[in-house]
Amino acid sequence: MEENFPRGGIQKKTTEGKPPNPKLERDNLFDVHHEEKSQKRKRSQRDQGKQKKFKADKTVAAKDSVLNIEPLTIEALCEGMLLLGCIKEVSDYELVISLPNGLSGFVPVTQISDAYSKMLSKQVAQGELLEDLNSLMDMYSPGTLVRCIVTSVEKSADGRRSIKLSIDPKKVNKGLNASALTSGMLLSGFVSSVEDHGYLIDIGVSGTHAFLPRQKAQNYIKAVKRGPDLKIGQNLNCVIVEAKNEGRVVRLSVDRSEVAASLATERQNWTLSNLLPGLVVKARVLKVAPLGIKLSFLSSFTGIVDFMHMDPEKSMNYSPDQVVKACILSIHPTSKVVRLTLRQAFLHPGGSPNQLSSDRMGAVVEESAVKAFYKQFGAIFELDDGTLAFARLKHLSKTRKSFKPGAFKTGCKHKCRIIDYSLMDEMCIVSLKYQIIEARFLQYKDIHTGDVVQGKVFALKPIGMQVKVTDGIKGLVPSMHLANGILKQPDKKYNIGDEVRCRVLECNPAGKKLILTLKKSLVQSKLPVLSNYEDAKPGLITHGFVVCAREFGCIVKFYNDVKGLVPKNELSSEPIPFPDKVFHEGQVVKVMVLKCEPQQERLLLSFRLSSKTAPEDKKECPPKKKQEMKYQIGEMVDVKVLKKKDNGLEVSILEDEGNVIASIPTGHLSDFVATCKLLWHCLQEGDVLPRVMCLSVKGEHIMLSRKSAVISAVQEEQVVRSFSEIQPGMLLTGYVRNVMPFGVFVEFPFGVTGLAPKVSMSDKFVTDTKDHFVVGQTVIAKVMSIDEEKQRVLLNLKVSECSSGDSAAESFALLSQYFKEMKEIRNLLRRRGEPSMDQGLCELVPGRELQLVVQDVREDGSALFSGSCVTGLTVTATRYHLGDKNIVPGEKTKALVLHVDALTSKVYVSLREELLKQRAKQQLKENSQHSAIVQHIAEEFAVVSLETGQLAAIPTASHFNDTFRFDSEKLKVGQIISATLKVVKVNDHGVLLAVQGPAKKNVFVRVRNESETALEEMLAVVNHSLSLGDIVTGTVKSVKPTHVTVAIDDKLTGSIHASRILDEVPIGSFPTYTLKAGQKVTARVVGGRDVNTHRYLPITHPHFTRSIPELSIRPSEIEGKVTAVLNLKEDSALKKLGLYTVGQTVTCFVKKYNILKNWLEVEVTPDIRGRVPHLLLSLNTKVLKHPEKSFKNGQAISATVTGTDVTETNLCLSLTGIQSLEQGTITVGVVTKVTPHVGLTIALPGGKTGKVSIFHLNDMYAENPLGDFKVGKIVRCYILSNEHGKIQLSLRQSRLNPKSNSKVEDVEITCVKDVKKGQLVRGYVKSITQSGVFFGLSTSVLGRILFQNVSPYFVQKHSLYEKYLPEGKLLTAKVLGVNGKEKHIELSLLPEDTGMPSVLPESLGLPRYGAEEEKREADDREKREELKLKTKRRRNYESEQEVKPKKRKICPADENDSGIEVYYREEEDDDQEEEAAEKKSKVRKLGEAPRLQVSVGFTWDEDMNAMDIPVLSQKEESSESEEEEDPQAKLKKQTKKEKELEKQKKEKELCKLEAALMDPSRQPQSADDFDRLVLSSPNSSILWLQYMAFHLQATEIEKARAVAERALKTICFREEQEKLNVWVALLNLENMYGTAETLMKVFERAVQYNEPLKVFQHLCDIYANSEKYKQAEELYHTMLKRFRQEKSVWLKYASFLLKQGQTEATHRLLERALKALPTKEHVDAISRFAQLEFRFGDSEHAKALFESTLSSYPKRTDIWSIYMDIMIKHGSQKEVRDIFERVIHLSLAPKKMKFFFKRYLDYEKKFGTTDSVLAVKRAALEYVETKSSLADT
Repeated sequence: MEENFPRGGIQKKTTEGKPPNPKLERDNLFDVHHEEKSQKRKRSQRDQGKQKKFKADKTVAAKDSVLNIEPLTIEALCEGMLLLGCIKEVSDYELVISLPNGLSGFVPVTQISDAYSKMLSKQVAQGELLEDLNSLMDMYSPGTLVRCIVTSVEKSADGRRSIKLSIDPKKVNKGLNASALTSGMLLSGFVSSVEDHGYLIDIGVSGTHAFLPRQKAQNYIKAVKRGPDLKIGQNLNCVIVEAKNEGRVVRLSVDRSEVAASLATERQNWTLSNLLPGLVVKARVLKVAPLGIKLSFLSSFTGIVDFMHMDPEKSMNYSPDQVVKACILSIHPTSKVVRLTLRQAFLHPGGSPNQLSSDRMGAVVEESAVKAFYKQFGAIFELDDGTLAFARLKHLSKTRKSFKPGAFKTGCKHKCRIIDYSLMDEMCIVSLKYQIIEARFLQYKDIHTGDVVQGKVFALKPIGMQVKVTDGIKGLVPSMHLANGILKQPDKKYNIGDEVRCRVLECNPAGKKLILTLKKSLVQSKLPVLSNYEDAKPGLITHGFVVCAREFGCIVKFYNDVKGLVPKNELSSEPIPFPDKVFHEGQVVKVMVLKCEPQQERLLLSFRLSSKTAPEDKKECPPKKKQEMKYQIGEMVDVKVLKKKDNGLEVSILEDEGNVIASIPTGHLSDFVATCKLLWHCLQEGDVLPRVMCLSVKGEHIMLSRKSAVISAVQEEQVVRSFSEIQPGMLLTGYVRNVMPFGVFVEFPFGVTGLAPKVSMSDKFVTDTKDHFVVGQTVIAKVMSIDEEKQRVLLNLKVSECSSGDSAAESFALLSQYFKEMKEIRNLLRRRGEPSMDQGLCELVPGRELQLVVQDVREDGSALFSGSCVTGLTVTATRYHLGDKNIVPGEKTKALVLHVDALTSKVYVSLREELLKQRAKQQLKENSQHSAIVQHIAEEFAVVSLETGQLAAIPTASHFNDTFRFDSEKLKVGQIISATLKVVKVNDHGVLLAVQGPAKKNVFVRVRNESETALEEMLAVVNHSLSLGDIVTGTVKSVKPTHVTVAIDDKLTGSIHASRILDEVPIGSFPTYTLKAGQKVTARVVGGRDVNTHRYLPITHPHFTRSIPELSIRPSEIEGKVTAVLNLKEDSALKKLGLYTVGQTVTCFVKKYNILKNWLEVEVTPDIRGRVPHLLLSLNTKVLKHPEKSFKNGQAISATVTGTDVTETNLCLSLTGIQSLEQGTITVGVVTKVTPHVGLTIALPGGKTGKVSIFHLNDMYAENPLGDFKVGKIVRCYILSNEHGKIQLSLRQSRLNPKSNSKVEDVEITCVKDVKKGQLVRGYVKSITQSGVFFGLSTSVLGRILFQNVSPYFVQKHSLYEKYLPEGKLLTAKVLGVNGKEKHIELSLLPEDTGMPSVLPESLGLPRYGAEEEKREADDREKREELKLKTKRRRNYESEQEVKPKKRKICPADENDSGIEVYYREEEDDDQEEEAAEKKSKVRKLGEAPRLQVSVGFTWDEDMNAMDIPVLSQKEESSESEEEEDPQAKLKKQTKKEKELEKQKKEKELCKLEAALMDPSRQPQSADDFDRLVLSSPNSSILWLQYMAFHLQATEIEKARAVAERALKTICFREEQEKLNVWVALLNLENMYGTAETLMKVFERAVQYNEPLKVFQHLCDIYANSEKYKQAEELYHTMLKRFRQEKSVWLKYASFLLKQGQTEATHRLLERALKALPTKEHVDAISRFAQLEFRFGDSEHAKALFESTLSSYPKRTDIWSIYMDIMIKHGSQKEVRDIFERVIHLSLAPKKMKFFFKRYLDYEKKFGTTDSVLAVKRAALEYVETKSSLADT
């Protein structure tokens, strides 16, 4: 209505506002009646005006006696309802409000007031904190009463309702208008602004300005003690002091006494539409009902007070017409029901209700009496201290079904727990639920930091996972804490609803904030919890997690946000230059406190723990190599050819006197395919091949290789030994294993293979893969990608990817290797020297002149020759090589040999004049370029002739992988090419060696262009007249790092190199940056640069005038003479490089760091460049890690010359001086290879490699010593030795920093003398053999541990040792003895020697070595064999019986021990299995007897023996040797009688044992027991399932699976049900422990082998039981498609839906079922659906279904019968009688009628009276009479 009145000005007459009022009254009256009838609930009504309808009042009064005053429930709330609330909690973004009758709601921060919301928006928009914006915490305190209005009641996904409220006065006071405001009214308002003389208050009435003078607020401000001023947004209870100008200006007061005394009166004109909660009124009692009171107030209004709001002191002493003070609690917006309270705390506005003492919260009350019970609401109890409490319905019983109303009659006693306190009712809220009474945590304050809690996952968010600990407690697991590592896809590991075990990191009860961790290492940690700085005492060791790793060290966080710093020097015993590479965020670490200052919250920590701790990383050990294996892969051997086979050679290894046979496939004889064939052809049996490498060993079969590229790769460690070592980007040398249409398979040494797909095979288009590669060919492959799961490697063979970029060097290397191998073949043939042909072949070399006779001229123009020197060989010349000569057969001629093909015995010759011409031999230079003519093309090379007449060979391929040429690219005879000579000395090949193309030029151009682009862009060829020494002036155009360009005049530009700027260059400075663009300079010409090649030209060069002048502004050069160096005439870089000597120091300028080549490129002078290899840049590992950051372009650095590079165009430099790798020096290196259990291979400066053994990685051995090392890591190393080219290194801190005096835990052992008897030593398991465990103490010293010294238990299976003592396991051993001569060391691992736990856990239940066993070991060997066996058995049992109990006493397990030793593992996947299995074992344990309760003295031994029989019977072999020592000794000592007694005793014990085994009640206790049982009844699925359960109890999932598979194979195919049971168990197992994939695989198999429907149904049940409802639903949909005609499927799905509460879906399902099922099934289906509805769903709908079915099929007695049964169970007596009455009046067969009458009679006898029984009998008689009369007629 306010909208009708404009702000300001004169308001319209109030009479105009009146007419709507009576109408409103009427509406309300109708509303009232309607609601009363519908809700059947007492709601006393009031009218608006004085014209109360008398009739209406009567009806209300009439109903009073019937109606009950129920407390307010959440269902009764609606939008717009006004309530009085009390602030319960205040947080940053909301107020939690306690409402009457135990309800609670919340006020979001945006619903406080308009002024406050505006300031919030402003702060958000500006993005910075506003000074005058106060937080909710500052303005509101718990316990304050506020007026609220319901804005919405929302229902969340889990069915809970939440009440949203607003305390904005605009909404609360919306019923008021300005004209209605009168003095004395009590309103709620908010401070909207602070003025000089007071405050502007927002009371939410439009058109009204409310002002609060400062003096009226003083008392209130002092009392509240919240600062000197009221704050904007603060809520106030204000009394109107005066209202002027028809309410447009209002003056207020907040004085506490005035507010408290305020009373709402009739004079204040309150109406039902503007009545407010919180008003105190005088009221008159109208009626006292049993559970409440009806009042009338403000003369005409009525209201109700429920039981909870009567004053407890007077509770039942109210009488009608009594006058009382009451406070309005709520007003319903439509029904206008007003609720009031008579409790004292609310009768003085501004007061606050009583609070509950904090210790009372959570208390358990043993006996509380029921005071009242409400069907819709709950029960009221009286607690032990006399106070009242109430419990909502859902808290009265565990589930709705288990609720028994009878238990809540007045006076019944119950045990309950106080779970909350309702401020508005001043009552406790209690719960009777067992799980809440027993709960560990009820509120946030019950949870303490470090507690381990169980919770359920209820949401996965980007920030982490939300976990529900109990109903009211929810926590967050931040994404960093979801696992030990960082999870990329948490949703794959966790599903909503999963149970998880977490640990509390932080708990803030005030802010209801709970932070949890799921990191297994933290959850399971037994170390103390560090949750405040005071507890951090120096020396304390605990677990924390890394939150940040930087160059200064690591920051580690603990519980409650306690964090500390691990400085760099405390990270490890070795320096870690880049901690961020070693430690990752979230990593769990064990730390020790060094120092703590609690006041400053400073904490200093260390990772270097003083006590040894085993690292938490357990690595899988690779399978051990067989000890008998004599030859390792990569070993070089000499061999002798035994036999030539089609596919290769059979050879014997000479070192072994020919005992070991091996093979060399033909393809492995050489890197070159042609040479392979030739060598195979030339070799004969008995020939010796030196230096062949062992390539692979498979069983007895050894395969060797002679491929030099593969051999050098293995020797230089450029190989991978296992799949795990492969990294993308690696270049590996291998050989083609197979060529397929889709690609090429390449194998590498150590058996790793990969595939190069067709697209990655060549830079050229591949049509047919066979054209490109052949099997056995050597290739270099680049790893593109790896697939860990499938263990696949994808390779790239493109030359562009696999070559180093220097094609000249690569192709020359191939050529020289080819000729080297040809020379070896020639020598082999020479040594033989028998057949003249071979001899002749050796003598013939290219370039030799022969006298020949023409034999024949063929049609194609080629000719054949013969001669004495070429007997038996085919000599031919092509047409081109005959030149212009016309020859005829028989003619003699001279010819020049071009090529000899030894394989086909062909000699190619030429008769061309230019080749035969005799010329003076010229001295040729290496790397000189010549034009050459191609004369002959062979497979691997081409022969060319130079202009000097000499022959040279050039390679046809530039790389191993360069095997395919298009015809247009192939060399052709007669073609002119450019060749660069590489070998100019005369050699036995007869040819010079060269490479194609101007190699030098190419390299130069490429290197130069990068830096000189600036010059290229602008420099056209300009002729100039400058000469040496000319002084020029110019302007600086641009400044580059290593040179400056200068404009000399308009056209001419010069260049000043960085070395030509200063005379004395300070190291580290940037000379070019001393000049600025635009600066004028005077310079002197010192040389020139060729425009095309950018090569430096001295002044005297003929082309100098067409060059870019090279200038200098060095003061010394401008003033003095131009130095002589510049006058050198030669243009050869070689000469200039030659001026530098090794060891000389030069100043050079950084050009750039070449990341690809890993070197620093520098310039020394304009024409001399240098390179600094990576490892020679610094001795500081930090610099080496990021060299590109340490060297800035243009910086001057000082370097030492170490030589020139291969192409001799660059100086090789070093920034660390010349490295001498002598013993005792410290250097840096890069890890190139990590070999598990052996150590590292490290690349050292100068191209050398060294090895580090695992014993030299650290001063303290670790469980996973190589864990911190990855390929490419840079380390400082100490050189232990450098002999015969083998360098041994150490990374121990004690070697690298001898002064640091850090503690050396594991001392270096160099020889046997360093080991003393009795000493404790640590080392790594090397191998396990028949004679014991070999244990490495250092690189050179091995010790042996006999099996009896490994553990105190006896072990048959060696595999147990291999399992618990894998290669590389770190152990502590005691030295038992040292034999210096034989260098033998005997060690022991026994706990009594080492003080460590046994290496084999006790939980394995192994027998101990016993003293008694040894005493009785000897026995009578002369007795018969049978007797011997018997006694042996007995002896073993006896000793066992005496040993066993001891063992049991040693290890008392607790009751819940599942018998599993759970090892500390980092792997995540196993964790869930483990937890699940532990859970399962606990569940099972409830049914079993606890494991270690000894009840009877003897049962133990019998059980234990029965368990260990299979173990012991196998022990015979091991005890043989001991038996034979002295068999006579005992016999002599014993008399005949003693022997007899002993014999009897043994017999008795054996009998007893056999009896124990026969005992049917005996439970199986080991796998062997189960094996025995399943052998006896193989078809019993129950036994197989028990066997599976036995394995699952020990978390051996795989074994359980194996048992299931065994069962399926064993059970007879006829036993379908038995088999199905096992399938179901297997499905269950996969559901619990497997993945979705494994479950589906088993399911698919099960469907094939069983009736599909049964399997589907079982899987549905499994899903439903494990609460995987989504999967169950999907499966039901599949079933409905597949088994449409099966009624059982429809019914099963219906019951599933009903259990889920989806009644609507069930109704739709019935319609679908009726469409799908045949008509004859319909009635039955409907009836079954109805039964299900009765049990789980809506009984009304079920009745309707029955009724409609029976109306269609009235004669279906079976349906009537079912309907009766169900109604008797669920319906009322009236309904049941109605049905019986209908049935007995049906016209059915007499037999059926008799049945129904009988049932009716039985029912009445049971539930009815004698009258009703008689009535049934009468009806039966009538029926009989009518039937008989019908028969008569």
